[in-house]
Amino acid sequence: MRTIEKMFEHLNWANQRMLETLQNIEVRDQQVRLFLHILNAEQVWLTRLQGMDSSQMPIWSDGDIEVCAKLSKQNVARFTTYLTELANTDLDNLITYTNSKGEEFKSSIRDILTHVALHGQYHRGQINSGLRADGIEPVSTDYIVFVR
Repeated sequence: MRTIEKMFEHLNWANQRMLETLQNIEVRDQQVRLFLHILNAEQVWLTRLQGMDSSQMPIWSDGDIEVCAKLSKQNVARFTTYLTELANTDLDNLITYTNSKGEEFKSSIRDILTHVALHGQYHRGQINSGLRADGIEPVSTDYIVFVR
């Protein structure tokens, strides 16, 4: 359980660093769209983990950096509460959920949480690539930087 908690501490730290970077530069729509995707996906997965229907929730949406800030804050609070209430013995419980295409899946809580923690790192890398292409110094969100 401690490893998963640490992964989410990193996720929250990395999202905060990315948010602050995007708030302090003139961003392009693509960078905000990718960041919104990260935050939307976090909300979708938490909704599934809580046994609620997520099939109508957006994975991709339009918005601005203020929407990102609001979603980021909500996600930190909701995941913190969820993880605090989660017992180590619950990690292998299966969650049944339906995606936006109506397909049903079953995944363990452990696998879902691992996916959520890793998913954002990929897209933060895409955002950083876009920043570099625009001549802006990317923000390091590497796990090792976090733990230092």
